[in-house]
Amino acid sequence: MSAADITDGGKSGDSNGFPAPVEPRDMEYVPRERVGPLTAILSVVSLVIVFAAAGGQIPQSAVPGAPAWMLDLIPHLNVAISVAAIATITLGWRAIRRGEVERHRIAMIASFGLFAAFLVFYLYRLIAMGGPQPFPGPDAIYQFVYLPLLAVHIFLAVVCVPLVYYVILLAFAHPIEELRRTSHARFGRLAASLWLISFTLGIAVYVLLYVVY
Repeated sequence: MSAADITDGGKSGDSNGFPAPVEPRDMEYVPRERVGPLTAILSVVSLVIVFAAAGGQIPQSAVPGAPAWMLDLIPHLNVAISVAAIATITLGWRAIRRGEVERHRIAMIASFGLFAAFLVFYLYRLIAMGGPQPFPGPDAIYQFVYLPLLAVHIFLAVVCVPLVYYVILLAFAHPIEELRRTSHARFGRLAASLWLISFTLGIAVYVLLYVVY
């Protein structure tokens, strides 16, 4: 028996002399000191691309061409993604309130994946069509219903971008036992609340554009 085995009473190995198994720890995928800078960089890049696409500043040649039926399909696909994201965010929120950390993690990673897919499809259609689709309904509905809904939806979506990046980067920068001592939970509740409202308003905008008118 080695000197180390004698000093710790033989606890560093089993009866066959093999080292004792080490409990697995959560891996840290992001350096902690880079959470803030990465949040800022990702947020700025994402929002610049979105507003450039919405303003028609990105040429249509920047994306591959697509048939009209595919472009027409994207809004319906995105509303399905929005419904799925609302479900996964809600499930993730309920899971963490019950202390089910792994279910929470899976649900929120799925939510972010759905959000990323939504954004890719949305940006592709914006760029391919040269800008957003005009509202086909009456001017009164456009001014007093559609525009306020769209404005709040866009505002919340913009606010959510840095919150979501920050919360996810925090989760990848700390093991679970340390994450509770960070601002992950506080900002996570805010991000989830605004995310849910934004997705819901996006569905309302879809209904006005493609169902009512």
